[in-house]
Amino acid sequence: MSQNQEKAAGTTDQPKRPFPVLPTSKVLASGRFISPPTPEQLKTIFPKEVPATLRLYLAGKIEQWWARQDQKGPVFLMNVTSVEEARAILEELPLGQAQLMEFDYVELSPLTPLHMLLNEASVSASK
Repeated sequence: MSQNQEKAAGTTDQPKRPFPVLPTSKVLASGRFISPPTPEQLKTIFPKEVPATLRLYLAGKIEQWWARQDQKGPVFLMNVTSVEEARAILEELPLGQAQLMEFDYVELSPLTPLHMLLNEASVSASK
């Protein structure tokens, strides 16, 4: 099988990762307006957007939230385990329903290189 055929078939060997793969524990969602909202949209959508976002925070889906300094949108640290779950939640918000906001998503996991700081002696001593 040629390299192109392997790539098309999805059988190419992936490069070995230097650290173990851990499950996603949070998702960082960075939002931006697709187009700037009009004053009328601000008046009608934001009174619904803010309480809906607060409900997600109180439900534990949003752990932390910030405003981008460039005022292009919010940034959420979400307590979800997949981009798909984060996307489904944020698309239900009023700005998502109005298709005025889109997000970039980053899956996060514990810092895997930390295992290198542990050696057998320190692991044994803690037992």
